[in-house]
Amino acid sequence: MSQQPYEPHESYDPYQQQPQQQYEEVRGHTQTFQGQTWDTGTAHQHPQHEQYEHPQHKRPQYEHPPYVPYEQQQYQHQPPQAPEYQQQPQGPATGTAYLPPQGQSAPTGAAPATAPAADAEEPRLTYAQRARLEGRSPIIEPGLKPAGLTALLALLLAGGAALGSYGLLVPLLLLQALTAAGWFRLNGMWPARQGIALAFLGGVVADALVLTAGREHAPGAILGTCGVWVLLTLVLQLRSHAGADERMYGLMATVSSSALTILAGGTLAAAPEAVSVGAVAVAVAVLARALPLPGAASVVVAVAAAAGAGIAVGGMTGIGAAGALLGAGAGVCALVGLRVASYDYPSRFVHMTAGVALPLTAAVPALYLLGRVVA
Repeated sequence: MSQQPYEPHESYDPYQQQPQQQYEEVRGHTQTFQGQTWDTGTAHQHPQHEQYEHPQHKRPQYEHPPYVPYEQQQYQHQPPQAPEYQQQPQGPATGTAYLPPQGQSAPTGAAPATAPAADAEEPRLTYAQRARLEGRSPIIEPGLKPAGLTALLALLLAGGAALGSYGLLVPLLLLQALTAAGWFRLNGMWPARQGIALAFLGGVVADALVLTAGREHAPGAILGTCGVWVLLTLVLQLRSHAGADERMYGLMATVSSSALTILAGGTLAAAPEAVSVGAVAVAVAVLARALPLPGAASVVVAVAAAAGAGIAVGGMTGIGAAGALLGAGAGVCALVGLRVASYDYPSRFVHMTAGVALPLTAAVPALYLLGRVVA
């Protein structure tokens, strides 16, 4: 018997080549590995990459390996994939607002649309609203521009009085219109077309009665018009379907506005010289009050300037030095009307209506009464 070396691996070639071939398959086709073979009924598990570091020095072991689930094997041998929620298009959830994904910008057309909406939600505050929010004083003076308009209207009245009653009528109607509208707006009632029209109509009726009856009967004409307009306003408010509080508030505002507008018609009842002196004094007083001076000093300067204007114009109209008394009285009444127009955080509209008219309207009683004394 010839002795030949025993070569166990040559007679068992399938077992020798199978691990190397399986290792190469695993290395070359990692993504196509399917795990267990269910067709043959035998569960074969491919060893992981760490088990094939040196396959030529290790004999494959075909003992029963521990069972590994099919999903875990597929997860281990397949490359990581991106999550599905990044691959699928996202839509807005039901009942929620659309939010663009992170890393992506919102549509370019949405940015310009939201900018005007943000501006619309932030309304611009007026000076009076800002002062109210900051808790400052409710007294806001009209300023220089309304004072200039008051001075212009006062000069028109002075010039109209020099021309006669009918020359005075045109600026007087403008004064009454500003008084009616400004008083309603000062009381916070706007729009109030019916009340403004009613008050202005009362002033027109009073003017007509004064012109018809003459200066001697002017007080009776003015008081009679006031009485009739109070009753008319009361009837109109009783026919209103508003609440009791609103009707009472409207009644008081309409009656007071009508009374002031009718009272302005007393300019026709005053002496023409007194109207000229008092109107110029009011113009000088409001301009001096608009100067940037301390409160008490501003009042003193305004009254002194009104008295000086009364002396100056009184010398031209024949009243003489007595015009100082008339000018000072008209100046004080004008400052009272200016103070009323400055109360309770007035708006710009109030300043341009009540702030212009009330100084002249408040001075009308002084023009009539002091004019009868000094003329």
